Amino acid sequence: MGDQQKIHPVLQMEANKTKTTTPAPGKTDLLPVQRPIPPPVMPSKNRNMCCKIFCWVLSLLVIAMIALGIAVAVVYFVFHPKLPRYEVNSLRVTNLGINLDLSLSAEFRVEITARNPNKKIGIYYEKGGHIGVWYDKTKLCEGPIPRFYQGHRNVTKLNVALTGRAQYGNTVLAALQQQQQTGRVPLDLKVDAPVAVKLGNLKMKKIRILGNCKLVVDSLSTNNNINIKATDCSFKAKL
Repeated sequence: MGDQQKIHPVLQMEANKTKTTTPAPGKTDLLPVQRPIPPPVMPSKNRNMCCKIFCWVLSLLVIAMIALGIAVAVVYFVFHPKLPRYEVNSLRVTNLGINLDLSLSAEFRVEITARNPNKKIGIYYEKGGHIGVWYDKTKLCEGPIPRFYQGHRNVTKLNVALTGRAQYGNTVLAALQQQQQTGRVPLDLKVDAPVAVKLGNLKMKKIRILGNCKLVVDSLSTNNNINIKATDCSFKAKL
């Protein structure tokens, strides 16, 4: 009896130990899963190079724009550039009639005064300039502006011969004759002059002087003096 009482507690402890460590049927112990740590992403050498090139190009553009702005400001304050001015002195019609193909033939002569108001800037009138006379949306005639150099504060008179043909001659001539009866014929004289500016001894890049003079004349009689009743001219420079 005494020996059995000493062994019984040991067996009971082993049974309890076995019960606690044995998992229940149909259940399994879940162990924590350790995810691998991804290696750090190193920046690509090509990407770094592209960023450096972009920043370098952007910096050059900013510097170039600043330099251009400074140059323009210096030119403006030193030379005080002004656009040339033009005046229409006279207009003469040498021919205005209907051709066999029913087109309108027009030959004009126009005298224009060109003024260079600049003290330190010369103007080269280059090849390709022209003057045209328009009625409404129809170009009647056109002629070339001669090549010449206009010095500082120079005044030059240009006598330009204009010739041309317009379609639907009967319709255009009838409209001109009707306007002539009122004593007020509206015409547009358009100027397109490519010029190069001379700053001191430096000849700059070409620009274009575009002008439009709205004229009102009393008639378009051939070989007679034509009275210019009104003139409204505007000009602009185009790069």
